[in-house]
Amino acid sequence: MTSLPMLAQDKFTFFKNLPDGEIGNLMEFCTHHKALAGEILWHEGDNDNQAAFILKGKLGIKKMTEFSNRHIIVGTYSAGSVVGELCLLTDNERAVTAEAITDVELLLLSNERFEQLIKSHPELGLKLLRGLFKMTSKRLTKSYERIASIF
Repeated sequence: MTSLPMLAQDKFTFFKNLPDGEIGNLMEFCTHHKALAGEILWHEGDNDNQAAFILKGKLGIKKMTEFSNRHIIVGTYSAGSVVGELCLLTDNERAVTAEAITDVELLLLSNERFEQLIKSHPELGLKLLRGLFKMTSKRLTKSYERIASIF
């Protein structure tokens, strides 16, 4: 059976570059979570402020439309992806709903635990922040490209 730190290092480029001591420190601030297919991790409008690092499985991200109880899928994410990362830095309500498409295994990092990580291990917190910004930047760039291709 693969250990949680090894699984994280296998799935995430960011984790691969961390020394064993730092990956251990980071794991102390994360919560391991499993969800069954169809389970909602958070709803649009929730205020739970946590990021999810997907270790196994697939998540769907959906947004409510102007039509009552109708959603549109705005993204699907699998192992090696992070969702909900913007909530680590803001107190904003969730902009989307996250639902397990398949059974998933996740590492969850709450805003509160992230702040504790930064206070306890500032260099590690900065490394994590840079890694999250890189992932978010790539995702945003791809979104721009998709929008531009429509026109």
